[in-house]
Amino acid sequence: MNVETAGPSLDAAASFHRRGPAGNFFLFCREKPLGALAAVLLLVMVLAAAFAETLATHDPIRTDHEHTLARPDRTHRFGTDNLGRDIYSRIMYGARVSLAVGIASTLLGAVFGGLIGVISGYFGGWLDLMTQRIMDILQGLPLLILALVMAAALGPSIENVIVAISVPIIPRAQRVIRASVLAIREFAYIEAARALGVGHLGIAFRHVLPNTVGPFIVLSTAQFGSAILVEAALSFLGLGVPEPYPSWGRMLSISAAEFAQKAPWMVLFPGTAISLVVFASNLLGDAVRDKLDPRLRGV
Repeated sequence: MNVETAGPSLDAAASFHRRGPAGNFFLFCREKPLGALAAVLLLVMVLAAAFAETLATHDPIRTDHEHTLARPDRTHRFGTDNLGRDIYSRIMYGARVSLAVGIASTLLGAVFGGLIGVISGYFGGWLDLMTQRIMDILQGLPLLILALVMAAALGPSIENVIVAISVPIIPRAQRVIRASVLAIREFAYIEAARALGVGHLGIAFRHVLPNTVGPFIVLSTAQFGSAILVEAALSFLGLGVPEPYPSWGRMLSISAAEFAQKAPWMVLFPGTAISLVVFASNLLGDAVRDKLDPRLRGV
């Protein structure tokens, strides 16, 4: 590691610890207001999912044939669907499914891909060559197409949807973490650890892996929005979370074709919820990348 690269990173790290969590948060809000706004929006969505029982005004799966396709009013804030179910309550409960699937699949795919990337990038040789060819095959298919194949093979359920979305994330995570490992393993402190007799696994998981946390966080925030979109697409096609559990994508699939013109609120509110979460996750990912990457700090 040369002095020009290490100097700004070490100064920034020392300044980070001196300010403390509150100081770093306010500094982040001042330097990256859009990223801070995105973080607040995601926090609101998470809180809405956590307190859905309190925030919901109706049973999300109870039908009411006397109030089918009701317009938004005081009783039904976002209107009702073709079965008389309250859309506002379904969005609150649907946030649980969509966010849970997005977070779980992103973490599962990123963790497995990160571990493969660390092992492949550090040891190299024939192991790295074989791993990269397998990752090339997986990454050759678009994320949505591979998730569709996995979901169709496994069947519709929350657990299967999480697995189906996490598998396409693995090669993307592996590539990002491997690229970081290839640079980190050449640093002077890695050579010093080898000279002191530290084993390869100890170096890989005690010295190399912790230094990939920055790229891992950026990768996770970036893939989270994609996971939400893929879950919505799978639910839209009937391969996601089965009825009667509410899901944002499932709500769109019910209304998109037949009732979009007659009751546009059935499409508007679930689509807005999906758009806000994806937009916020992408903004937050860009802001976190700019803060963690010393080459982009201050831009």
